[in-house]
Amino acid sequence: MNPARTVIAGSLAAAAALILLLWWPSRPKSDRAAAGHSDPSTPLVVYCAAGMKGPVEVVAREYEAEFGVPVHLQYGGSGTLLANLRIARTGDLYLAADGSYLDLARSNGLVAEILPLARLTPVLAVRTNAPVPIGSLTDLLQPGVTLALANPEAAAVGRLTRDLLQAAGRWDALAPQVRVFKPTVNEVANDVKLGTVTAGVVWDATAAQYPELRAVPLPELAAGASDVAIAVLQSSTRPAAALRFARYLAARDRGLRRFAAAGFQTVRGDLWAATPEVVLYSGGVNRVAIEESLREFEAREGARVTRVYNGCGILTAQIRAGQRPDAYFACDVSFMTTVGEHFGPALDLAETRIVILTRKDNPAGLTGLADLTRPGLALGVANAQQSALGALTARLLESRGLLERVMANVRVQAPTADLLVNQLRAGGLDAVVVYRANTSQVRDVLTVVELPEPEALAIQPYAIGRNSDHVHLMERLLAKLRSDGSRSRFEESGFTWKADPATP
Repeated sequence: MNPARTVIAGSLAAAAALILLLWWPSRPKSDRAAAGHSDPSTPLVVYCAAGMKGPVEVVAREYEAEFGVPVHLQYGGSGTLLANLRIARTGDLYLAADGSYLDLARSNGLVAEILPLARLTPVLAVRTNAPVPIGSLTDLLQPGVTLALANPEAAAVGRLTRDLLQAAGRWDALAPQVRVFKPTVNEVANDVKLGTVTAGVVWDATAAQYPELRAVPLPELAAGASDVAIAVLQSSTRPAAALRFARYLAARDRGLRRFAAAGFQTVRGDLWAATPEVVLYSGGVNRVAIEESLREFEAREGARVTRVYNGCGILTAQIRAGQRPDAYFACDVSFMTTVGEHFGPALDLAETRIVILTRKDNPAGLTGLADLTRPGLALGVANAQQSALGALTARLLESRGLLERVMANVRVQAPTADLLVNQLRAGGLDAVVVYRANTSQVRDVLTVVELPEPEALAIQPYAIGRNSDHVHLMERLLAKLRSDGSRSRFEESGFTWKADPATP
């Protein structure tokens, strides 16, 4: 049969079948009625790349047995599944065999969170007792040798194979050897197993699941490593339940064990917990901006985030003493670098300027740092050993030759700016030096004096603990903190935004 006609026929048949599955009108009544509710009998619908069937089927049954939540698996090529999800926009999860399909799904607004699972590499598969020795692409050009490939329009391995062979200049030469294009990688492997063709290109993990097959690594395909991941669909009416199954599948002590046993190169997943509990250290200045985002994150993930807010000097002292939070959101980069060896790369999320906060309508007529040296003023500053604000304030004053004279007027040194603001409101102080972000809730009763000095700036970075058992969860928390809604909260709280928008 002409390969091009086979491609078209196979694609149309697969598309028709999957559209029927996605729109099937006789889905269980309980699925339709209980959507969006906590009824554990409501099935989770997972659209899964066919090459992942072996481990995913096992994990789904284990999840059902442990939690009583049915998982309906619908298999197909990654491309075919995506094409039909664009039309149907229903279901809970999408597991693709290549990250490019998830990028496309993201650009189409189809997915939310994405959890990594494993890596795959395309290899040539031949029967262990193949009559013709096959060890290279050149061997495939021998008379009588036939080849099966996955459909580039339907399956991830098919598209990747085509792109890699075109880049190597071998695609056109091999085309006459192709007897059939299949919609899924498993069907390619089965054709090779049955002897219908001499060889086929499959994933390394797929070949490992067939004792009758031998994997032949090829340099032309070796650069084509593919990232396997599962995504929560925007169409899911039960995103928390979908995320829970995704976390189970992606846990190194649950689902990823099955992937490893099936020959997959797995990522280092999080430890499984039905309700993950993590610890976030954060400088006090960030509290107002992040609290609502943290509550939303906990509700969606089914997780608990223990917040430890304090001056960054105190927090870093605790870290150096052996405390290991899952993530640290510092008041300033200078207080991240002192403990940086315990964390992964830091991302700057926002910045806020240092200001003078004084009584309503500024009765003392303060206009800048030099005015803080006036005899008789009662000032409050942050403690330089306990907080980033205190250290930055001291550096700022010292750079202007004002430190000793200003400190002579200081009546209060506090570990956090919140305490300074409260003491100013209570009376007894004429002014305090705080972050602009500390003033968002009191501007109707106090007056802010802006400082133009370049050094009057703090940048807030976020980093994940190297020893955290929930690295991927904390990456999703970072994505939440980088979201548009979070950015709005930061800006409303007096911060200036620095980070690029997050991707799932």
